[in-house]
Amino acid sequence: MSKIVVKQVKSLIGRPETQRKIVAALGLGRIGKTNELADTPTVRGMVAKVAHLVEVVEK
Repeated sequence: MSKIVVKQVKSLIGRPETQRKIVAALGLGRIGKTNELADTPTVRGMVAKVAHLVEVVEK
């Protein structure tokens, strides 16, 4: 299974609670933190919801 690396690039200050929970579920929480995740439709959907806060690198 392929992997993606998700990196948080923007702050969660002033963001809705749902976006904060999605970022936490991706294993992030502060600017600059990265996490390697499986490239599944569920993860892709979560990334799409917070695309303005994160960066994605294909592996």
